[in-house]
Formats: sequence, structure tokens, C-alpha cells
Amino acid sequence: MKIFRTLSTARLIVLAAVVVVIAAGGAFAVAATGGSGPTPAPKPLAQAIHDALAGQKPAGLTANIGFTNTLFPSGAITGQVGSALMSNATGRLWVNQNGGRLELQSTAGDAQIVWDQAKVTVYDATSNTAYTADIPKDAAAATTATDTGSAVPTVDEITTFLTNLSKDWTVSNADPSNTGGQQSYTVKVSPSHDGGLLGSAQMAFDALRGVPLKVAVYAQGSSSPVLALEATNVSYGDVPNSDVQVSPPAGAKIVDLSSQAQGGNGSSTPTVTGLDAVTKAAPFTVVAPDTLVGLPRQDVRLVGGKNVIAVYGQGLGAIALVERAPDTGAKQAGPLDALPQVTIDGATGHELATQLGTVLTWDRTGVSYVLAGSLPSAAAEAAARSLK
Repeated sequence: MKIFRTLSTARLIVLAAVVVVIAAGGAFAVAATGGSGPTPAPKPLAQAIHDALAGQKPAGLTANIGFTNTLFPSGAITGQVGSALMSNATGRLWVNQNGGRLELQSTAGDAQIVWDQAKVTVYDATSNTAYTADIPKDAAAATTATDTGSAVPTVDEITTFLTNLSKDWTVSNADPSNTGGQQSYTVKVSPSHDGGLLGSAQMAFDALRGVPLKVAVYAQGSSSPVLALEATNVSYGDVPNSDVQVSPPAGAKIVDLSSQAQGGNGSSTPTVTGLDAVTKAAPFTVVAPDTLVGLPRQDVRLVGGKNVIAVYGQGLGAIALVERAPDTGAKQAGPLDALPQVTIDGATGHELATQLGTVLTWDRTGVSYVLAGSLPSAAAEAAARSLK
């Protein structure tokens, strides 16, 4: 049952974070604390993963959820955004073969995330708005293939995967633990190079069923998670669809992110790659130097006829620079326009600085720029000011 086997909790929070980025400007989060109770026998990591995936496939799961978010600096969002996705929260999780539902409650507001094999819906009670997005068909097809009985990877196959992973990541042993009252193994990974501000990530999975029970993300030099999600009081058994597939309240505003992404953006225009070709095809003067704050340019392309995307550096330490020709007509306020201001060579910009990275936006000579990367705000501002 792939909904349990592909880091559903991690993917859930990623989806929620994408919605936060679009709606208000914003990635996981609960303190990585272990539960009390029995722990499984020590095993090599590959063997522990294999045995968990080969174990009992639960029909469903319910659990209490803790969500802690220290990603955003104090005062950067307060008073501008209120949402359980942007602050500490507690809640409840229901999952079955057809999908899942996560409810979160906090002093900043409540949120609900519902998903199935085709679509995810994130409802923000503070704004009474539901954001919907289609799940890619290839992901749904993979889920169907897995659920109909594809074989569990062998220990040798898992060992090969871990060996390849270790080329870029340092991977810990399987640490016997207890999470949410269930026997589990905890694994920590950290980037070996090009990690940006990411220090490490930690995951605990059920030793008998392979269910992910905890995900935590740490910034460099921090002993407390920036983002984490942890299940407690975990219970396995049948979960009716009525507990999972819950619609937004009547009267809620519905925002279809998939249709917005597909419509009105020139998506039928072929992508142009290579600096010379992009420079000739773009409807504005492209700024894409060979290096940016010491990082070499890796790629540049024109997407949708008016969006230039340049990537500098590699891995998690890369910087993405987006240049866009403004739409005709009056300029609409963007999601970052309510954030703290910063001056970029006389132009007023807006900046979202977090423990894991920085997003910076500004306009100059009729072109809109967005610079994003896992780097401190001072480095992002220096990179922006170097663009001429």
C-alpha cells in the first residue's frame, strides 16, 4: 500500500508548504523526541528497511499529530499570515487505502489537508480558502502498480540504493526506537556537500509495517528541528472513507492551483535552452552572468515565452534566478509584497529569510526578478546586487 510506503507524511508537508509559498510566501515540522516502550532488535539498515516493507500492510491508520514550525524568524510573518501551517500546531491524522486527511489546530488558525490518488486539497480556515492541486498521473500510476502487488526490494537492491545515496549523503545506521507507541527505526541523513543551510533530516519508520511515523529537518548548527512532523498514539485498523474524504465547508473559496499553472501562461510555447538562444528569444534583456557569488551557471532556459530561469551551483546549495517580463496592465501585488523590504541598488525589494534559505524579489528596468536558494539573506542580497 504505497500511501504508507512512500514517506506520505513528508510528502504531505511538502504539499502544504507549496501552498503556503503560493498563498503567503513559504517546508515539515515536531520535535524529534522518542516514545517510551519496546524497541526492535538492532539490524543493519538495509535489512531493517527490507523487513519493514515486507511486513504487515495495514488497512488504515489513525494518529495524533504534532507539528512545530520554527522556520520563519520572529516578526517576519506575524500579523500578515495566520495559519496552522505557519506555526506550532497539533492535530489528527486518518489514512486508508484511498487517501488521507490531516487536521491541524493552532492559535494562528486551523488547517485541513485531504488527499487521494488524484488530488490534494489544503483548506485554510483563517482565510476560508481551499487550495486544490492535481497529483501527477505518473505518481498515481506508480501507486496503483505498488498496491497491486509489486515485489518488495531485496536486501541487495536496498544496499545498492543506499550505496548510491551515500555518494551525496551521509546516512546513519538504523537506530532502534519507539515512536508513537510503535517499535521503530530512526535514520538520520545529512548532505555530504552542496547542502546549503540544511544540516540534516531524520525519519522514524514502523519496524513491522514500514509506515513513516516522524520526519524532522534541521538547519546547519541547530540541535532543534526547524520543521518536524510526528505521530503519537498510533492505531492501525480499518478507517472509513467518511473519516478521510471530507470536503471544505460550504461557502469556502476554491483556488485550483493546477488550472492556474496550466492556463494563461504561454505553456504551449516551447522551452528554449542555452544562453545564446534564450537571449535572442526573450522579450527583455536577459541578465545571466557566468558566475553568481562564485557559483558557476549550470543552466538557463526560457519557459512559457517570457520566464527565464537560470540555475547557479549544484545540489541543495544551488541558487535559482527567475526573470520575468511583466504582464501588461496594472501591476498586481504578489505574495511576497507584504514581507519586509530591502533595497537592491535603489530598487525596493521584498525578502523572506528563513533558517533554510532566502527568497528575494525586486523589479528593475521593466523586469521582475526572483532569487531563491538555501543561503543566508546577506548572501542572497549580495547575489542580487551583483546582477547588472
